[in-house]
Amino acid sequence: MKELIEYMAKALVDKPDEVKVTEETDRGRVIVRLEVAEDDYGKVIGKGGRIAQSMRALLKVTAIRRDEYASLEIGD
Repeated sequence: MKELIEYMAKALVDKPDEVKVTEETDRGRVIVRLEVAEDDYGKVIGKGGRIAQSMRALLKVTAIRRDEYASLEIGD
C-alpha cells in the first residue's frame, strides 16, 4: 500500500525526490503517512480535497482486497 501512495504522489508533485511515505500498524489498522515538499501539499490535496479523497479511496480498495483496514494521513 505504501508503494501505491508513493507512486501516485511522485506523479503529482514537482519535487518527487522529497516524497516520503511511511507505513505503520496500529490496533489492526494500517496507517500510511505522506509527506511532500511544502510547495507540493496543494497538488497532493487538490482543489476541495478531491485528489486526497481519491487517493484515500484507492488505498481503501487496496486494503479491502488484502482484507485489512487502512487510512491515509497527509502532512505532519
